[in-house]
Amino acid sequence: MKYVMIPQTDLSVSRLAYGCMRLCGSWNREPITDAERSTAERAIEAALEAGINFFDHADIYCLGKSEIAFSSIWREHPSLRSKIVLQSKCGIRFADDPAPGDPKRYDFSYKHLVGSVEGILQRLGTDYLDILMLHRPDPLMESEEVARAFDELHRSGKVRWFGVSNFSAMQIQLLSHWVDQPIVISQNELSLGHAHLIHEGVLVNQIEGDGARASGLLDYCRLRGIFLQAWSPLGGGRFFQASRTERDARIIDAVELIARNRSVSPEAIMLAWIMRHPAGIQPVIGTGHPDRIRACAQADELELSREEWYELFTVARGDRMP
Repeated sequence: MKYVMIPQTDLSVSRLAYGCMRLCGSWNREPITDAERSTAERAIEAALEAGINFFDHADIYCLGKSEIAFSSIWREHPSLRSKIVLQSKCGIRFADDPAPGDPKRYDFSYKHLVGSVEGILQRLGTDYLDILMLHRPDPLMESEEVARAFDELHRSGKVRWFGVSNFSAMQIQLLSHWVDQPIVISQNELSLGHAHLIHEGVLVNQIEGDGARASGLLDYCRLRGIFLQAWSPLGGGRFFQASRTERDARIIDAVELIARNRSVSPEAIMLAWIMRHPAGIQPVIGTGHPDRIRACAQADELELSREEWYELFTVARGDRMP
């Protein structure tokens, strides 16, 4: 597995990251079962064997159980912590939390951010995070409160670096104006089935489509030295299900044709399409099956030609290039 440096940091990370959203399997308050823990450990081991050293969490994943399940790895690899990069996210609060009737909401208050990190560290069984991300933009964000939370978390050594997920370029710029720490990562949904951030770049000056509301996020992050990550890079697995939309079927047919010609997995082609972009985007894979993790890792050895990339992009767009 090849490694790259995250700009503005001292972190050397694998070109693929492993996303732990489904690591525990069950989204409920029941205790983790031995079977769930064993499945999680096999997935983590497969990712490590593939050369992946970046693990992406969030405090809400399986209601915190994914972080707990991940912590089991310290038993087998007690010296592993300094060799991997741990990232977690916070800021989403589910309905009925903490009181019955509370709505689902986002919370970037000082108290919630600092308290969330305390819980994350306890569940992960570590005393620091390499990266903390704000999970989704909070319309009620008070930038001064976020800055105070970041200052305390950084000063105490509990968080080394900070990032955001699902933020617009302007939202990143607003936050950056107030916080002293650099925003080093921006994580967004991106795949052949959800390529809006790339579509908008070819629709500039077009009357309809994404160009009419272009965010310029990819270009903004490249200019600012902000590392880009793609969540759900395989469309949440929907391309590999028996029932697919016509559009998804066209995409996977095109992917499989190139995969056969390249003698690699379809997963590798879909990830290589993202990684071919000059922004150096890091896909965050989330499958729990060791064989599919190994299939994804083949993407590290690929570089699609310009023609292959545009062939897939055209199919994904469902229209010719303008």
